[in-house]
Amino acid sequence: MFEAEGLDAQSLLHDAGFDPASLQRQDARFDIDEVTQLWQLAVARAGRPTLGLSRSLAATCSKLGTVGHALSCSPDLRSGLSSLTRYIPVISNATTFSVSPDPRGHWVALEHVGGRLPIPRQRVEYAMLTIFTLCQWLTRRELRPLGVEFVHPAPVDERLHREAFGCGIRFNAQANRILLADADMSLRIPTHHETLAAMHTRLLEDQLAQLGQISVSRQVCAEIARRLQQGEPRRQDVAAGLGLAERTLQRRLQEESASFQALLDGTRRELAQQYLAEPRHTLQDVADLLGFVDVSNFFRACKRWFGLPPAQYRARLGGDEGALLLN
Repeated sequence: MFEAEGLDAQSLLHDAGFDPASLQRQDARFDIDEVTQLWQLAVARAGRPTLGLSRSLAATCSKLGTVGHALSCSPDLRSGLSSLTRYIPVISNATTFSVSPDPRGHWVALEHVGGRLPIPRQRVEYAMLTIFTLCQWLTRRELRPLGVEFVHPAPVDERLHREAFGCGIRFNAQANRILLADADMSLRIPTHHETLAAMHTRLLEDQLAQLGQISVSRQVCAEIARRLQQGEPRRQDVAAGLGLAERTLQRRLQEESASFQALLDGTRRELAQQYLAEPRHTLQDVADLLGFVDVSNFFRACKRWFGLPPAQYRARLGGDEGALLLN
C-alpha cells in the first residue's frame, strides 16, 4: 500500500528497524510499536494526513490469507464476521475485533491494544477501511454503512473520509467502528462451501495453537478489553462472552496459573499506558474507558502500576515517547 502511494517501502522498513529476512517468514510477528513507528515514518514522508484512505487500496493491498479464505466459505456475512472475532489473533495479537447488536443493525468494531505509542489515525482508518472492503468482497455487493465512528478528532476536510466509506463520519467517538444494517449482515456469501470451511477451520485452529493465542488467558484479556468501556466486567459475563460456564473458565485459568483479577488488572494497565499517551483523553475519560467507577480508584491503580499518579506518568510517558521517535 505504501508503494502504491508513491513511497519507498524498503527504505521505510529499513529506517523503522525491520529485519528484511523476517518479512519472508510466515510465522513472523512484529511488535505493535514497531508497526506504529513504520506508519509514523510513512505519514511523515508522504506529507499527507489521508495516507491509505482509499477504498481501492484497501481492497487490493490487504490480504487476510487463510482467515480470508475461511470467511469466504461462511454462509453469510454475520457468520463470517463472527469467525473473524475468533481468528483475528492469527492476523494480529495486538488487535481486538468485535460485532455487537444495535437497534439499527450491528456495530463492527476494531481496537489496537498493548502498545506504548499512540496509534496513528491513518493506521486505524486503513484497518477499518480494510474491514469494510472485506465485507464487500465477501458478499460481492456494494454496501453502504449506516454510520462510521472514530475516536480521533475530525480532520480539517472530511470529504475523503466520506468518499472512502460512503457515509457521514462521526469523530471524537468512544470506539472505532462501522454500523452495518441487519439486511447486509444477512447477505449470503456466494462462495459458501461447508467442506472447505471445515478444512480452513482446522488450519486456523492449528495456527492459533502454534501462536499460543488459544490460551484462555489471552481470550479473557481480549474479552475484558472489549467490555471495559461499559464498566468493570464480571467474571460470569466474560465467561458467557467466551461461550463458557463460569466454573469452566475458572478451572481453565487455574490450569494456566492465572486468575481473572490479575488478568483484569493487567489489561487495564496495558490500556492505561495507551490511553495516557494520547493527550485527547482527559483523566476522567481514561478512568471511564478503563471501567473504573470513579477517578480516585483510577489514581490509586496508577500509583500501584507506575509508582506515579496519572498526570505525572502521562508527562513522563510524553518525554519517553519523544525520545523513541527521535531514535
